[in-house]
Amino acid sequence: MNVLVSNALRDGYRKIIKVLLAASVCTRDGKALVSRQFVEMTKARIEGLIATFPKLLGTGKQHTFVETESVRYVYQPLEKLYVLLITTKASNILEDLETLRLFARVIPEYACGTDENDVLTHAFQLIFAFDEIIALGYREDVNLSQIRTYTEMDSHDERVFRAVQENKERDAKEQMKQRARELQQARLEAGKRSGGMNLSGFSNYRGGKGMGGLSNDLSKLSCVYSDCNGSKILSTIMSKF
Repeated sequence: MNVLVSNALRDGYRKIIKVLLAASVCTRDGKALVSRQFVEMTKARIEGLIATFPKLLGTGKQHTFVETESVRYVYQPLEKLYVLLITTKASNILEDLETLRLFARVIPEYACGTDENDVLTHAFQLIFAFDEIIALGYREDVNLSQIRTYTEMDSHDERVFRAVQENKERDAKEQMKQRARELQQARLEAGKRSGGMNLSGFSNYRGGKGMGGLSNDLSKLSCVYSDCNGSKILSTIMSKF
């Protein structure tokens, strides 16, 4: 019973106090390349912690951790970079070192190299892998092979989701094109109908009375102007038609 209570208290304490605050990859002069925080922390705060780290290192010393009044840095050189875990001082240093070794294996695996450009180029892949190692400030019971499997599953789901979204966008664009074609066709048909009506009106105006009506009008004009040199005027009027 006491053991159960003790375990429950320990688990409750662990939920309140997250021991792993952040996992980072930084340069030797303290510039953060990738950093994953597991507690709420401002950008200025994490950048300040990482920038402070190189100043705490003694020259020529091969230690794997260094402490300040508030945090512990657990680190491992990775060519020109550092793999860095920032933890509380209450964390288990042996567990932290084991976690650090796993991070050091994950980084070249997912960054496809260990230089600054590799890390920056594959920053998101590294973040996804970091999230498989740490949850709520504590190490998950995973190895490199399992991390690879989990991230590949996530990548597959992401590819499926992206394919569905692309199909939806493609269908929407096709529908818009079809609608545009329909509107264009409707405008053309409306233009044809409007042109036909104008021609019909012009025809009614010009020939609604028929040729007989036109002849009658001309004969009337001929009669009206017969006494005033009507032949000349009539020829002028006929030339208008």
